[in-house]
Amino acid sequence: MINQYENLSYLSPFSGKTIPLKELCLSITDCPHSTPKWSEEGMIVIRSFNIKNGELDLSSPSYTDHGSYLERNKRATPEPGDIIITREAPMGELCMIPDGVECCLGQRMVLLKVNEQKVSNQYLLFALQSEFVQKQISKSDRTGSTVSNLCIPDLKEIEIPIFENSKAIADVLKAITSKIRVNNLINSELEAMAKTLYDYWFVQFDFPDANGKPYKASGGKMVYDPVLKQEIPADWHVNAISDWIRSDKTGDWGKETKQGNYSLQVDCIRGADINGINGQGNVDAPNRFILKKNDHKLLAPFDFVIEISGGSPTQSTGRMAFITEHVLERFDYPLICSNFCKAIDLIDKSYFYNFAYQWQSLYENGVLFGWEGKTSGIKNLLFDSFVSNYNVVMPPKDLAEKFFQFVSPLQEQRQKKLKENAELAGLRDWLLPMLMSGQVTIKLSTESKETQHG
Repeated sequence: MINQYENLSYLSPFSGKTIPLKELCLSITDCPHSTPKWSEEGMIVIRSFNIKNGELDLSSPSYTDHGSYLERNKRATPEPGDIIITREAPMGELCMIPDGVECCLGQRMVLLKVNEQKVSNQYLLFALQSEFVQKQISKSDRTGSTVSNLCIPDLKEIEIPIFENSKAIADVLKAITSKIRVNNLINSELEAMAKTLYDYWFVQFDFPDANGKPYKASGGKMVYDPVLKQEIPADWHVNAISDWIRSDKTGDWGKETKQGNYSLQVDCIRGADINGINGQGNVDAPNRFILKKNDHKLLAPFDFVIEISGGSPTQSTGRMAFITEHVLERFDYPLICSNFCKAIDLIDKSYFYNFAYQWQSLYENGVLFGWEGKTSGIKNLLFDSFVSNYNVVMPPKDLAEKFFQFVSPLQEQRQKKLKENAELAGLRDWLLPMLMSGQVTIKLSTESKETQHG
């Protein structure tokens, strides 16, 4: 993806007023250097992976008991409006604790309690994310190891740019961030609707029968299938996954720059981008050049991209993203997948979303862990073996088409909002250094606020 503002991001160093971070905070408190006592429920523990893109993400929360919570908060209790900064793995990620969150900190984090008599906590959050401050944070790493570590004494001395209208700057940036957050909430609801219907129709088998009533709950005929070892609707079939697939195409990596016959410019989807395609993170697809004769590898609507190499001990290979015309519209160049991925399409496109949610269900339930091999320490999905030998239930075409018609407009809305979010994030990320450098100022009046070039 191309940031439309990137040609304006080469800025001169900030030369205005700065104040050390320690003078803007009531306290700067390191987290306990111990592992929390984990529990299935209880008090929330903020961990490094919960902090993403300036936001606190509690979609996968961790918990500790109340006694451990009190012990970890002896030095300082995190409160709404406080800022958390990660010390390592990664270093310098930030978020603000939102209203209604009662928590303690895990390891490798620092809690900032902002002196709001001197600066707004929202402005300080954005200032800490600025290039001017992040470069100082990077320089504070004195470990010399492969894992960067933020030193607390250096953190306290980091210079923060201060403006008379810092609150107005924060309000502008916050408005953009709030819109992104709203879009994400809408997308979560849209995806939940699609997943709920998939589960209702294709897992519980309560799809509408000829009378519009839930099939299984209304006494629809079920038969035992010896392959799946479960009952399925009478007119459904059991097939190997390969029976759904028409063809596949390998990925390509090409060259970083245009050279010789490597002249076809593309954006390349890697395994790391798959979650972002699905709306669960960022997409940072590298721009590459491939051979013109390899244009048959370009992704098209109704393709699936599947990660076949990668994963981790806790994450299997096999992450999947589905490609639609609205996904393609999020990029400035044609798409390919990397050579650590594979693209497939189906014999019958009516089953597109049914296949997508079925594959995702297998992935989320850990099925693909059982179909992995290793080469030089890298996990590989045994794709051909898996799709040829793993059997799934296949619904009638008319029901798959009904599901397609329901899900398609939901996914169209989701992809449009993801494209809007990328544009908003690009605008915010462009404005932030411009505001920090003084190249853009905020003019205030009694009736309106507007940004203009200074």
